[in-house]
Amino acid sequence: MFEANPSRGVCALLGGQTEFIEKYVEVIGELQARGFTVATFDWRGHGGSARALADPLKVHVRDFREYDDDLTSFLEQVVKPISPKPPLALAHSMGAHILLRTLHDRPAAFSAAALSAPMLGIAARGYPAWLARLVTALQNLFGRSDVFAWGMAQRDPYLTNFDTQLVTSDRRRFARTQDFLKSHPAIRLAGPTWGWIEAAYRSMGRVMAPGFAQAIQTPVLICGAGRDRIVLTDAEREFARRLPHGTYLELTDAEHEILMENDSIRARFWQAFDEFVGQVSP
Repeated sequence: MFEANPSRGVCALLGGQTEFIEKYVEVIGELQARGFTVATFDWRGHGGSARALADPLKVHVRDFREYDDDLTSFLEQVVKPISPKPPLALAHSMGAHILLRTLHDRPAAFSAAALSAPMLGIAARGYPAWLARLVTALQNLFGRSDVFAWGMAQRDPYLTNFDTQLVTSDRRRFARTQDFLKSHPAIRLAGPTWGWIEAAYRSMGRVMAPGFAQAIQTPVLICGAGRDRIVLTDAEREFARRLPHGTYLELTDAEHEILMENDSIRARFWQAFDEFVGQVSP
């Protein structure tokens, strides 16, 4: 928990896949400057949380209901003791996806939500979507659920540099995260297993199904990244159109990690965030 002048209540900050609390130190400060008390945590298998497998570099989960349990525990054990009022949420990618599940299943859990590049479809890197889905299903069928998906082991932060990464155009912010991981190697992650990807496909199928978005009554701001190479921006546009109280902004020059992007992109994000929060929670 990070306290400031709590005049605007609690903001629950939910990171994405392979991320960790410390990566968001700049964002936490910006939320505090806006009058929020910030509450955040590391998802299971992420950051300082225990790993599911012996290899600490693998992101693995059997079903996204496990992440639902994490968020429920966080709200009950961390957020509610700070304030009984439903918090605002700021969530990125996988965290934004899990948040949408909770907005649907527990309508009163949050007062409003701002989503950065929510994971509603996974980029198949040039392969047909049906082929990526089929390969994932077969890998799990053949008992390889706890094996790295193809190419994921090479995403170890120690093997990645600015020229080979796919998430930001900001060299300084990328270097800041890399430097932290070099001094805290135990929290680094490479990428998902076939089991994680299978669980993600099942969850995305549920979230993108007809009627799911329409049932969410919470005000939601979705910010898509026009140059996203991790998740599908088209899916975010489609989902936002179906939300009863949805607002969509596309940052056309942004890579996937909008909150870790350059100053120009981040300024436009924060302007949209401030306008949205001002409308839903003056």
